Amino acid sequence: MSDHPWRGGWKAAIAAVAVACAAVTAALAGAGDARAGALSGTLYRDPTSQAARWVQANPGDARMPVIRDKIASQSQAHWMSNFNLSTVTSEVSGVVNAANSANQIPVFSVYEIPNRDCGGASAGGAPDLGQYQQWVSAFAGGLGSRTVIITLETDALALQTCLSGSEVTARDQAISQAVQTIKRANANAKVYLDGGHSAWNSAGEQGSRLKAAGIQYADGFFTNVSNFQPLSNEAAYGRSIISYLQSQGISGKHQVIDTSRNGGAVGASGDWCGDDNTDHRIGTYPTLATGDQNIDGYLWVKPPGEADGCAYSAGSFVPDLAYNLAGSAPYPPGSTDPTPTPTPTPTPTAGRTCAAAYQTTSSWQGGFQGQVTVTAGSSAISGWKLTIALPSGVSIGQVWNGTLTTSGSTATISNVSWNGALASGGTAQVGFTAGGSASSLNFACAAS
Repeated sequence: MSDHPWRGGWKAAIAAVAVACAAVTAALAGAGDARAGALSGTLYRDPTSQAARWVQANPGDARMPVIRDKIASQSQAHWMSNFNLSTVTSEVSGVVNAANSANQIPVFSVYEIPNRDCGGASAGGAPDLGQYQQWVSAFAGGLGSRTVIITLETDALALQTCLSGSEVTARDQAISQAVQTIKRANANAKVYLDGGHSAWNSAGEQGSRLKAAGIQYADGFFTNVSNFQPLSNEAAYGRSIISYLQSQGISGKHQVIDTSRNGGAVGASGDWCGDDNTDHRIGTYPTLATGDQNIDGYLWVKPPGEADGCAYSAGSFVPDLAYNLAGSAPYPPGSTDPTPTPTPTPTPTAGRTCAAAYQTTSSWQGGFQGQVTVTAGSSAISGWKLTIALPSGVSIGQVWNGTLTTSGSTATISNVSWNGALASGGTAQVGFTAGGSASSLNFACAAS
């Protein structure tokens, strides 16, 4: 898996993530009574996702527990976005076989239509529609015979501004043919077409595009992959599309909604790019138990933490993005919030000491990322505060595992509720991103 559409991816199992997955799977298994859509079962949680691989590779990173427990433990779509005729069948069958062995349902996002994203941040796809159909046939050859969920070509119907009338017709025919190819290969495949999102095209316009692209052959449509619209907006939008389709003699179609990034402030929902917007949050955890007869699933089609393509390469996993999305979100259903009872903000006290060790963990043009390890002295401490005189041109932006205050050229970072109390020799880590040139920074640590 590589790039993804963001308008609007190791074969060894990873033990820590697998344990978290099993716990959440058990918790959700009893949610069947809430099911109302056409699907039931447990969604596949891939232990080789980009988030899971990052968790395994970064056990000491202060952001790791949140990313592990709230993102890597969850079902996410497996993106098929490389034109790989010789390997696509084996890639698909590998995911399907792993999901079948776990008695879970895999989710694929097919993103291979020619001229995808109208040449934007996620440009690419098959060279032409003839080769596209060859690729779809190879893809379908790996699907097996059990239930799989497929979201077919994000933005292909909602975004057509770069296409001529004849090109729109050709794309519609190609998508309709792709659905039928998949269905012939696996009658249990559940295929959903691009429904855009509630702040884009009108329900009537999007419904008309779905009809032209062969929605009658598919199971329904998906929305919100390319945006952050609230769940209530998307559900209402879906009902309107379904009503339009019914008025055209097309019934029995359902919706799936991407909830991977729509749990934040409504005011952030109109911005297509999530790379630099800290108001976005993960939304409803993935499930087929929606409680809504029109909605087959709440899915994480766009994997949280994978970039949109404006500030970072499209589809790349960026831990800062993942942490910002998940940090303030509730833990998954059935899991235990590991946050201890909050402790008061500390006031420096005589006799208690701490030390601070800084390292630059990454850098880029115009900015860098740093990490500070706080170590308690010979006595236990109940809190700590870091102070730094910022060099000229350096400014601290986002902080995790700490609370930032800045006054002029002096910045302070205090512990948060759960990492202030340290035993003698105990440590805590705090990370941050900063603007300016990476350099050796000297933090003073005061303990209480």
